[in-house]
Amino acid sequence: MWLTESNPVHIEHWGVFVKTPEITKSAAKVEVDTTVKNTTDKAVIPTVTEEILDGGKIVASTTTKGEEIPAGEKGKITSTLTLKNPILWTLNAPHLYKMKTTVRMGDKVIDQKFTNFGVRTVEWKPTGFYLNGERVQLKGVCQHHDLGPLGSAAHTRGYERQIEILKEFGVNSIRTSHNPPAPEVLDLCDKMGILVIDELFDVWQCSKEGVNNESFNEWHERDVVNLCHRDRNHPCVIAWSSGNEVPEQGMKNLHHISQTLTDLFHREDPTRKVTSGCNNANAARNGFGDTLDVYGYNYKPWAYKDFAKDRPHQPFYGAETASCVSSRGEYFFPVDWNKGKGFYLYQVSSYDLYAPGWANRPDVEFAAQEDNPNSAGEYVWTGFDYIGEPTPYNLDATNALNVPEGPEREKLMAELKKLGDRAPSRSSYFGIVDLCGFKKDRFYIYQAHWRPDLKMAHILPHWNWPERKGQVTPVHVYTSGDEAELFLNGKSQGVRKKGTGEKDRYRLVWEDVKYTPGTLKVVAKKDGKIWATDTVTTTGKPAALTLKPDRNEIKGDGYDLSYVTVAVRDAQGRMVPRSKNQLTFRVSGPADIAGICNGDPTDFTTMANPENKKIMKIKAFNGLAQVILRSRKGESGKVTLQVISNGLKPAQTTVTVK
Repeated sequence: MWLTESNPVHIEHWGVFVKTPEITKSAAKVEVDTTVKNTTDKAVIPTVTEEILDGGKIVASTTTKGEEIPAGEKGKITSTLTLKNPILWTLNAPHLYKMKTTVRMGDKVIDQKFTNFGVRTVEWKPTGFYLNGERVQLKGVCQHHDLGPLGSAAHTRGYERQIEILKEFGVNSIRTSHNPPAPEVLDLCDKMGILVIDELFDVWQCSKEGVNNESFNEWHERDVVNLCHRDRNHPCVIAWSSGNEVPEQGMKNLHHISQTLTDLFHREDPTRKVTSGCNNANAARNGFGDTLDVYGYNYKPWAYKDFAKDRPHQPFYGAETASCVSSRGEYFFPVDWNKGKGFYLYQVSSYDLYAPGWANRPDVEFAAQEDNPNSAGEYVWTGFDYIGEPTPYNLDATNALNVPEGPEREKLMAELKKLGDRAPSRSSYFGIVDLCGFKKDRFYIYQAHWRPDLKMAHILPHWNWPERKGQVTPVHVYTSGDEAELFLNGKSQGVRKKGTGEKDRYRLVWEDVKYTPGTLKVVAKKDGKIWATDTVTTTGKPAALTLKPDRNEIKGDGYDLSYVTVAVRDAQGRMVPRSKNQLTFRVSGPADIAGICNGDPTDFTTMANPENKKIMKIKAFNGLAQVILRSRKGESGKVTLQVISNGLKPAQTTVTVK
């Protein structure tokens, strides 16, 4: 919460709106609406000066005298500037300008505000999404608000690190599911070149629990106004989302609610389109789709073809897709391609084949997007694991929907019943990366598909299976190449080429490999030439620990963070993939442990450290754990972090606070 002190005559909160209605290579027309509020008992006539700054240099300016604003009222002053040779805001070069707004009464400056903005065009067409006139396929993820072990509090570095990891596997857009993001998120997306669908509501008048949302009628207009006014200057925001899977989709007598919201968004921001996430299979045809500018499908890849044919005038995309589930480093056998299999002891196999009944593995959505090129793209559920909603192990009746009918469902429900009132898991399995931000195998299938020019190959599973000697242990490879040859201890297991089937279009599969300790190596090719390689080796027993900070220097502002990765390694320095050793951390110096984590959805160890304890403990999960260090405000110097575990060589690292 912020308390803003202002003069009796001042710029209204979120009262500057910068628009760029006309853009050419030689010039951009920039319009600025500045709302001035007069809280005095006399009429006033303010003057507004607008200056465009680029790197601190004034590149355009104008001064406009406003109309008289009566006592207790507010007035809007519109200014027009010409920005010569504008630098466009793009994904690869997200250039930002700054608008300096100065309000004067006579010669006296009474208020001033700086507003970041970008010069770009955004268009949604039936053929897709266009940025600055060029079609951009949306490679998006849905993101919950929490930061794993840091909880729900806003940490700028925490969000920044998330975006860095998302970009690494090709993400260019985020859907803020299912509520508005912290302002820091949009600031970072502006700076880092990430497009955003800014979502306002999860429910409208009818809640999903069957109880009416009594506050909606009173608050929805104010909520739309506040969201638009707060976020409308961010170049990263490409659409407003009015809701997600609302029951009103199927109620024709309530479709007017969606139209009301769309009209409100247009009134407050005529520069952007309105969308919503729709999971009702009939919503595109029953009139609900007519209330939206852009139609968002939730888990309906099979519907894309008919939508493009039946509604050729309306843009569409996958607003929520895939919902594949997995636990980092967990693999169960035999490997079954039935999406309802792969669940065992509250973990999910990481072969990336498994999903609740209403969802799909990534390959299915990839095919739907490519086979229906009019789709603007997809937003995967989800980029990161998040606290809560541990599907398929929710402690309620919805579990029956996650597994197909039969013995597997009966077994799951029986196991959950044994727990009584205790949930089996603390966090989700949906993430492409886990709660720590550690990469699951799924990271690499998205990277292979979304970054086709990146030379990469990734083997799964790990190769530590002493109990499986001589048993079939399937090997999958994700690669941006078009074929690959797999070797086990130097012996070829055959060549696989990408094709058009469900098992070879986006992954290469060797289903009959028999486990023998040693080394798996894959050599991927593209256009007949070696493209990338990857190796997985059977390791020795846990012997030592290592610590690796993501940053060795942080600011002494009391907010900056260093994420330290802890790995359990064998005598040769290789990460031991099935290790779950107990770890003890100790910190000294001008920083505290802000949180600890291991990415295990079933581990209920307290992750937060509100009492600033110097010593914390957690088990490694499949070879990895995480410690987050936060600087102390106003302090500087060396921070020492130590980790110990019985029988293992300890480790120590330092981080400098400046």
